[in-house]
Amino acid sequence: MDLKFFKKSIPTLAIMAFFSVFMIYAIYTLLTPEKRLPIYNPSDVNPKLVDESVVHIRRNHKVADFKLINQNGDTITQENYNDKIYVADFFFTRCMTICPVMTNNIGKLQDVFINDDDIMFLSHSVTPVIDSISVLRAYADKKGVIDSKWNITTGDKKHIYKLARKSYFAVLDEGDGGLQDFVHTENFVLVDKKRQIRGFYDGTDNEDIQRLIADIRILQGEYKD
Repeated sequence: MDLKFFKKSIPTLAIMAFFSVFMIYAIYTLLTPEKRLPIYNPSDVNPKLVDESVVHIRRNHKVADFKLINQNGDTITQENYNDKIYVADFFFTRCMTICPVMTNNIGKLQDVFINDDDIMFLSHSVTPVIDSISVLRAYADKKGVIDSKWNITTGDKKHIYKLARKSYFAVLDEGDGGLQDFVHTENFVLVDKKRQIRGFYDGTDNEDIQRLIADIRILQGEYKD
């Protein structure tokens, strides 16, 4: 091949190569749908996790309005989570089994999303009479809770247990929130900015925590232009 002809052909070949790569990328993008997380309604969840009064609902499920008290004695409602993605869990400060692992894992999530203002966390005490504000404050200090990102809450037991069973579907056992009722669950629940449930995770399992991190990133992408 003539050397001069080869030199003249280099720009043309470079342009052709660029457009070939561009076309391959464009075709791949068109043929590969963007991953989206499912939206969970009561009928989509294991019936054992859903209160029988709502198990028939197939659409438009949202976490109910709530009113709780956090580690600072502040009233926390759904308004504090307006336009936020958040992870909810249920724990108690005297738990010596799964709760310390769960709380430590939320601490890890807090570190990962420390600069993401749209990510928050909400922990509900399942022994609210024992877990007073002062107890929660000491627990929050021990666990490195950042108040602006993570509310550790107490409140009315029946209200909290109703949230667990009818809003978050976090509990396998049935109950009425009475004196003998007790919730103990390792479930983390991912909630989007519309108060819809987008995922369930084992809060004691490291692989599930990594899956939760990835899913939060996916969910954040839904709100980007």
